[in-house]
Amino acid sequence: MTQENKNLILAMGLSVLVLIGWNYFYGQPQLDRARQAQQAQTQPGAAPTPGATSTPGAGAPPAPQAGQPGAAPAAPGAAAPVVQRSRADALAAGPRLAIDTPSLSGSINLTGGRIDDVSLKGYRETIDARSPTIVLLSPAGAPNGYWAEIGVAPAQGTTAALPTPQTVWTADSDKLTPQKPVTLTWDNGQGVIFRRAVSVDERYMFTVKDTIENRSQAALALHPYALIAREGKPKTDGYAVLHEGLLGVIGESAVQEYTYDGIEKEPNRAKTWKGEGGWVGITDKYWGTAVVPEQSRKVDARFLAYGQNQRTYQADMLGEAQTIAPGASLEVTNRVFAGAKETAAIDAYAEKFGIKNFDRMIDWGWFYFITKPLFKLIDLIYRWIGNFGVAILIVTLLVKIAFFPLANRSYESMAKMKAVQPEMQAIRERYAEDKQRQQQELMELYKREKINPVAGCLPIMLQIPVFFALYKVIFITIEMRHAPFYGWIRDLSAADPTNIFNLFGLLSFDPTQIPVFGSFLHLGIWPLLMGVTMFVQMKMNPEPTDPVQKTMFAWMPVIFTFLLGTFPAGLVIYWTWNNILSVLQQGYIMRKNGVKVELWDNLAKMFRKSDAPAKS
Repeated sequence: MTQENKNLILAMGLSVLVLIGWNYFYGQPQLDRARQAQQAQTQPGAAPTPGATSTPGAGAPPAPQAGQPGAAPAAPGAAAPVVQRSRADALAAGPRLAIDTPSLSGSINLTGGRIDDVSLKGYRETIDARSPTIVLLSPAGAPNGYWAEIGVAPAQGTTAALPTPQTVWTADSDKLTPQKPVTLTWDNGQGVIFRRAVSVDERYMFTVKDTIENRSQAALALHPYALIAREGKPKTDGYAVLHEGLLGVIGESAVQEYTYDGIEKEPNRAKTWKGEGGWVGITDKYWGTAVVPEQSRKVDARFLAYGQNQRTYQADMLGEAQTIAPGASLEVTNRVFAGAKETAAIDAYAEKFGIKNFDRMIDWGWFYFITKPLFKLIDLIYRWIGNFGVAILIVTLLVKIAFFPLANRSYESMAKMKAVQPEMQAIRERYAEDKQRQQQELMELYKREKINPVAGCLPIMLQIPVFFALYKVIFITIEMRHAPFYGWIRDLSAADPTNIFNLFGLLSFDPTQIPVFGSFLHLGIWPLLMGVTMFVQMKMNPEPTDPVQKTMFAWMPVIFTFLLGTFPAGLVIYWTWNNILSVLQQGYIMRKNGVKVELWDNLAKMFRKSDAPAKS
């Protein structure tokens, strides 16, 4: 086997491993889930609310309130009462304060003061403009309850009545808008007045400022708390490339990420840590919620799951005890993020409020240093061009230009390898019985001709980080959700909707629904184009003489075509365009170095009859 063929096998083997691993760990496990991957997670689950909380750092969930839907139990895993009612019935069960902003609609429950009814005006379930808007938050006890709650819990020794999830607040207005904040008031009847000023911006951030005025004769000690709660385990995409579940950053800690199954494996189904500032919340693919304390405040943070009949998942934080002397007051400010994970909005909040690592609400992944800048570049070009697909093509070209000198050296080395092929073969034949001498002579040849024998792998290896980063960008960023290209590609983050097995829609059946192997029959136009361009790129090189290698290389484009059949269309378009650019670049360099381009000869061989076997 020639060194060139070894290099080709190594390069193709690495590519196969990357894409097979990609398909196994990050690809669509089921085709129907791939179709829905770009749709909103419209049915989030819910979590408990703290009524009274133990001492800071104790790690036990808040005590339940009798009859309170979704109330946290006294200990992790204890059964929590679940009230089954429709979302409409839950919304109509008590007084509410309407929310109306350019981005949000919904209401705040005046019973408990929870933000538990939020819909996203700018996003719909499907690409159909008539489909329902995304419902993010829902009341406790309704299907998929999911809410944010701000409050105070008694410190040790405090017996004064504090607001609970059953407390009915009085509002000074019937509607919350960006121009008109609302103040909620509750008097505990014991000389303590609670006022809650709620404001909201034009995107997705609520600011909740609690003022507690102690007019009693005794000091009042309490802990501020904030939480995101979710009832039931929501449906997730289930991809290792994407985190969905509990996450947050507190103090100087790294980003804490726990899936719904992951928190179940922790001791007592809870994870606690502490620090100054930060945030905790729950994330879906495109939507997220978080509670954000004042960044100078020290808090004990916690993720937990509890409940027997139905799990409740909660991300919460408990502040240090604060004592309010008679005649004094205390002000505590928290923020609640509830909305779409738009990169510009998330970054703006991180900068405006100094929220530590708030941009990690978006799962940029391990290649954060590549993924986010790559998105920024694509987004910048999109703002000029107006089409994300075209922006991807331009970025691919820019990446090619950036790596042009390095790729040129690689292709030149490959071309030189082809040029000295006769000499290499002669050396192998001359020293067939002395492998050590054979390798020494080959290395001398490489050194004399300035050839890097492993340079052929470099172009493919260079693509891997970019491929990974682009995959993340297309898969996780909401900006790519429902972004059209041209023609039949109406959503770059979804697989090509066409299918060769029903003649691209001419036959009225869905081949992917065939039992057992239907999931492998998702093969659209763009994956086919990708396969053709990959085939052409491989035919640029001499065919291997070894029959096994020849068969493997012949089937490689077919394997890749099926592997990419369910990948996001934007990624397949990128791969196709990258192949075309590589063919042009390689052809130019080969001609420049006087090396024959094998493409046409290799294609012609496919249509010739094989030579008749020699007679003995």
